[in-house]
Amino acid sequence: MARDSSVADDDRCVGEDAPTTDDGPDGLLHRRSYMKLAGATTAAAATFGTSVSAAEDYEVIPANGQVVRIGRGETFENKLIDLTTGKSFLLLVEGANSVIRNIGFEGLYRGDQFLISIRADRGDVLFENIYMGDGATKEGADFVHGPGAVFMHKQSQANLTFRRCNVQGFPNNGFYCSNTASGPSSVHFDTCFGKNNGVTTFRCASGDDVIENCVAYNDTTDYGRGYGGYTETNGRPVWVWSGGDVTIRDSHFADGPYPYAMVAGANGSAGRATFESGGYRGTIQRASGSTVTVADAVSNDPDLSVPDGVPTSAEAAASGDSSAASSAEVNAESAANDEQLPHVVLVDGDASDVTRYEFAVDGAVEAANYEGASIDVGDGITDGSVSGVVADWKDAFRFDGDLEALTVDGPGTVLVDGEAVDPADYGAELPHVLEVAGRGVPTSFEISVEGEIELDGEDDATTIAESTVQSSVTDGSRTFRFSGAVTDVTIINGGADVSVDGEEIDPADYGDHELLPHAVVIDGTEADEPSAYAFETDGAVVKSTHSEATIDEDDVIEDRTVRGVAGNWADAYWFDGDIEDFTLRGHATVDVQYNVREQ
Repeated sequence: MARDSSVADDDRCVGEDAPTTDDGPDGLLHRRSYMKLAGATTAAAATFGTSVSAAEDYEVIPANGQVVRIGRGETFENKLIDLTTGKSFLLLVEGANSVIRNIGFEGLYRGDQFLISIRADRGDVLFENIYMGDGATKEGADFVHGPGAVFMHKQSQANLTFRRCNVQGFPNNGFYCSNTASGPSSVHFDTCFGKNNGVTTFRCASGDDVIENCVAYNDTTDYGRGYGGYTETNGRPVWVWSGGDVTIRDSHFADGPYPYAMVAGANGSAGRATFESGGYRGTIQRASGSTVTVADAVSNDPDLSVPDGVPTSAEAAASGDSSAASSAEVNAESAANDEQLPHVVLVDGDASDVTRYEFAVDGAVEAANYEGASIDVGDGITDGSVSGVVADWKDAFRFDGDLEALTVDGPGTVLVDGEAVDPADYGAELPHVLEVAGRGVPTSFEISVEGEIELDGEDDATTIAESTVQSSVTDGSRTFRFSGAVTDVTIINGGADVSVDGEEIDPADYGDHELLPHAVVIDGTEADEPSAYAFETDGAVVKSTHSEATIDEDDVIEDRTVRGVAGNWADAYWFDGDIEDFTLRGHATVDVQYNVREQ
């Protein structure tokens, strides 16, 4: 496939003239504490000269070259952006856990940048009920393809959701979100519509990306509403760039003058997608090495009507009229779930330090948007057991049955059905059992855990210091009770069988891996606030306790991409090859040490 010449997957071409700040992490760990801006109407009116419609409950903001910044935890809603002024406008989303809802862009856009630009830190950003259906023109623009609708910067780390959005007639992409391939972000298109967008409408890449209940097609080569738009033939409804396996379900696409309903792969890199259900007309182009799996449920007769609930005018979006029915359905579904899972656990973090928690129930449990919390894929739920971490945000879970065990390590508090509880009242203080069984030869070992560990019995040969135990075994076994997760198992000499809660484990899966020569240490002990980081290597990478670092199970390694948070501690990793990309949000120090084992 030829290299596409639209905006590259970096920040060079989007909002270059917009004022920027560099004030550090800006409350980096306000991950999901949604907070509505008090006095937003007054502030917007003073800044932009807005007017409020008496008939509809929304503000009108005339475009005048301004940049509207959305910070962490803020909500921007019920606005009609008047583009008939002919001036540029940029909605710059700089903070996660923010909500952009009920926004209508009215008139042909004649600016020289994307309308919405996203450069948010870790967390979630929701775009809901947005109308950008009046299109844009390339006339007077400096971009190769002219202006676009939505652009996600490479530095953005947030998980984006676009729900009930209408994007039509933009020369330079509808949703330009293929930077999810860089991690650790993702994009979810839910009930969105796109038509006659140049380059592509839905552009994505990550294995966590989903296109669901969406429609896109082109029936022209003049992307830009015929007012000096960019005339070409490569308007793709869907373009999956390099990365993970994008999921597509209940969606419908059709080709136009450019004869592809969907394209996978870009710039010599393979793209992958699984098309589970829906329909398409045309063909699917697969670049070298790319794969698109099309299920039998996918038809060749797509339904190209606008999905229910998607706004069809700027006024409908700004007033929220188009979302009323959908909101009622969501509320009804939420009420049904609440009835099935009547109890709720709320873990309320504290900004002073990170709090790790785990609990178990004897019934069903699922994450919930309760009291300002939102669902996070990093919270682990397995067979009624839940573990996670909070700082200055909240995690919430609905469940049925009884709360059987609860362990909390840190300053956070736990509420059950709205009442603060003492973790000591639930289950054993040290709920897990670790056993080291000898094989008939003298064996020494050292084991570390996240929480506390103690010997189940008495033995003078066993040494316990904080979260680490050192002992030996020959014919019998040593049993320990502990909290948290096992972080390191080292068999110093001999051989032994190690099991956790009755399941045998491989010591090689824990702690240092001798085969990897290099180390990277992210040290947050001297920083004022926790720091988020993400990096990618071109070789293997594993967690490590090198340089007295801790191992945190909430830090994630996916393939060769790592993302985590270093608070008042250090994280370390062994790796091979080179670090290809590194992003740090915060003021932790980063030390890359090559060939450490030879020194």
